[in-house]
Amino acid sequence: MRNKLFAIALGGMLALSANAALNAQDQTQAQNPPQDQTPAATGQQHGHRRPMDPDRQLAHLTKTLNLSADQQTQIKPILLDRQQKMQVLWQDQSLSRQDRRSKAIAIQQDTKTKLEAALNDQQKQQFDQMQAKMQARRQHRMGGDNQAPPSSAPQPE
Repeated sequence: MRNKLFAIALGGMLALSANAALNAQDQTQAQNPPQDQTPAATGQQHGHRRPMDPDRQLAHLTKTLNLSADQQTQIKPILLDRQQKMQVLWQDQSLSRQDRRSKAIAIQQDTKTKLEAALNDQQKQQFDQMQAKMQARRQHRMGGDNQAPPSSAPQPE
């Protein structure tokens, strides 16, 4: 009887330790995704749910702001430049989270300034309204307010 209890206890401990080892391995893989699956490689940025695709953003801006063909050719390189800078930023592991965030905000502000330079006055107003709605949704998601999110569809940044 004593040997049976010992065998059951030993078997249970082995099962638990094997399970813990597998969980630890899964967590390590989640923290270090394969090279081609990093957020920067897929275009995803920290905290975003889907990739920041410049083509999709341009299509959205074109539809929402009624951009001319000339404006589209001015804006696409701005969006591509932002995507490249953000990918480089998120791959730079030498920066602290705070520094990375500060630089990301600076990149976003620079992009916004360049985008607004390509827009007319009416488009700038619409663009600012879009930005305000996105900020309100962000604050709501982060628990910053208790109001319901705007009912409009999600807008890319």
